[in-house]
Amino acid sequence: MRRVVFNQKGGVGKSTITCNLAAVAASRGQRTLVIDMDAQCNSSQYLLGEQFSNVQSSIADFFEGTLTRMGKPNLADHVTSTQFANLDVIVAHPDLESLQPKLESRYKIYKLRDSLLKLMENYDQVFIDTPPALNFYARSALIAAERCLVPFDCDDFARQALYTLLDNVAEIQSDHNDDLEVEGIIVNQFQARSKLPQRIVAELEGEGQPVLNTKLSSSVIIKESHDQSIPVVVMEPKHKLSVEFNALYDELES
Repeated sequence: MRRVVFNQKGGVGKSTITCNLAAVAASRGQRTLVIDMDAQCNSSQYLLGEQFSNVQSSIADFFEGTLTRMGKPNLADHVTSTQFANLDVIVAHPDLESLQPKLESRYKIYKLRDSLLKLMENYDQVFIDTPPALNFYARSALIAAERCLVPFDCDDFARQALYTLLDNVAEIQSDHNDDLEVEGIIVNQFQARSKLPQRIVAELEGEGQPVLNTKLSSSVIIKESHDQSIPVVVMEPKHKLSVEFNALYDELES
């Protein structure tokens, strides 16, 4: 399964959700790959910690390879193993920013999909982390994926942006990727005792939006997890949030 975690809004937990769902899959014995497409490199640093600075090959190198005359780079050449069993990563790099205009002008939008389909022989699960914008890399990821997960924090600004996001995904589905489906909206940093999140979630559900049943709670343990470069599901497997991530993964796989 190829999943993209996408939202055009920053700070909604894309990298945290990507890495923890991937860690759950890996812990279940699934051969799992994370592809970091965000020049901020958050997922790369989350999974690799200090090792990240020593990685010699990135997704930027893959895309740069598509600009050569031969233009047939192999994603498998850019995979890095993590310290976690069954979990690999293709790291991001700040050079993604400067590469983007060249890739757009040369229309390399399908290169990720084509190479990833070949790489799927080695993996059961792939999770793609995206930048907080509908740019070349986010579009490439949406074209390469089968399912789209949308992190959502409960406020009215995020809600209005959600409708635009769903329209954009539908357009990419129509124009480029018939197989793409919005698998679900992940309510993140949910405060069950607060009236506003409850109201917004209830209204979205009433509209028939694909809100997933499992909600992810707000917790300071996420910052500790980031600081230690260990997904919370590995660092504290019995923590409430870890239980929620496992329940979310089960809901997706059911």
